[in-house]
Amino acid sequence: MTRVAVCLPTFNEAENVGAMIDAVLAVFAEHRINGHILVIDDASPDGTAEIVDGRASKERRVSVLRRARKEGLGRAYRDGFRRALDDGADVVVQMDCDFSHDPAVIPSLVAALDVADVALGSRYVPGGGVVGWPLVRRAISKGGCLYARIVLGVPVHDFTGGFKAWRSNVLEYLLGCSIDARGYGFQIQMTYEAVLAGYRVREVPITFRDRVRGTSKMHFGVMTEAALMVPRLRLAARRR
Repeated sequence: MTRVAVCLPTFNEAENVGAMIDAVLAVFAEHRINGHILVIDDASPDGTAEIVDGRASKERRVSVLRRARKEGLGRAYRDGFRRALDDGADVVVQMDCDFSHDPAVIPSLVAALDVADVALGSRYVPGGGVVGWPLVRRAISKGGCLYARIVLGVPVHDFTGGFKAWRSNVLEYLLGCSIDARGYGFQIQMTYEAVLAGYRVREVPITFRDRVRGTSKMHFGVMTEAALMVPRLRLAARRR
């Protein structure tokens, strides 16, 4: 039976993490998924990791990877992916812990791997969408994805989304690459490197909802890193 690991990076998500764990476990039960939840916490001062420890003491399908400090989304995910693979995951799902990604979509992403190597939860394909964002933020996000698509020359509609499912062999390959983005550029770089390596990518429509509780981790520096990374990735690919 396929072993699925759901990786949840957290920083100050005490308001959300307990409910998210419950929601993901409910999806496991409903769809008979042999799943495990790995929370990757960047030393949250609000006690996020302690909440997960409490749940893990009663539920063997929950664990927490404590990181010493906050170093960016990319490094947190790389450490989480490594742990999940070392623990024997066949499929790794990555998603946010703030309910902007609906846990009910996990089975659809996993099922898409029957015909693909990477499944992307996509806001910008037919059937996808965004709820709760102001018009300016929607324009920035959609424009950024279009910019990446044009510059990189890859027919992916949602390059910056963070709801994805990976076959274990793809992650093993990517963890051996020079994936150096720390922020949301990590999402672009991982998908682009997978495409360049010839892995099959499928986009699954999702509805992204703005967080209700907690504080967004998005800021100008994160967007700038991603924007500057795109042409650098294209130039590096041409040199190969």
